[in-house]
Amino acid sequence: MYGDEVGADAVRRILKDSGDTWAVVGMSNNTSRAAYGVAAVLQRFGKRIVPVHPKAETVHGEQGYASLADIPFPVDVVDVFVNSALAGAVADEAVAVGAKAVWFQLGVIDDAAFDRTRAAGLDMVMDRCPAIEIPLLA
Repeated sequence: MYGDEVGADAVRRILKDSGDTWAVVGMSNNTSRAAYGVAAVLQRFGKRIVPVHPKAETVHGEQGYASLADIPFPVDVVDVFVNSALAGAVADEAVAVGAKAVWFQLGVIDDAAFDRTRAAGLDMVMDRCPAIEIPLLA
């Protein structure tokens, strides 16, 4: 379903063509969490990160928001750092707010959400990390 060939094409499209505004769901000022470091890598590669967390903290100099619906401007990609049980609802929100793509981080897997998101016309990557992938495309 989300095999290597389809995944590689989607990775390239998302990182190169989907736009530069990335909502990072599950991101806070906790420096020991993966979302914090991945967002820093995305910034180094020219992406604007938008922290999304119930605390709505400012992270890496960017204003945070409590939910995707609270972001007052369009986002291109929704990068999901929540557990798999919650990830499908985030993918559905990404579709609702008009994102172009959804990225489920390493270990985040929801086949039904993948199918729904693709059926809605969005690119999607699951169980991969953009901080690993983006340097390979540079």
